[in-house]
Amino acid sequence: MARFEGLIIDDLGYIQQSRDDMEVVFTLLAERYERGSVLMTSNLPFSKWEGIFKDAMMTAAAIDRLVHHSVIIELNIPSYREEEAKKKQQAESQTAQE
Repeated sequence: MARFEGLIIDDLGYIQQSRDDMEVVFTLLAERYERGSVLMTSNLPFSKWEGIFKDAMMTAAAIDRLVHHSVIIELNIPSYREEEAKKKQQAESQTAQE
């Protein structure tokens, strides 16, 4: 992965992964640290990332590597995907009732 200028990791924590899988993600972050850009999205605040990485020390180290030299953009807005799913479900319910 070192040959890429930037990596995008979307929705970290959306699907639960094993500790071994998260160790791979941590290793990737550690190897990219100060060598290449990483853009990461997550619906979870940092305070809940221990549930992702399964270990307090690994969580703290991963967050430390991500936030150092970073720009954090926090969006406190309704989820577009959730709104679209609700609209679709309502449309399907109306169709089924007819």
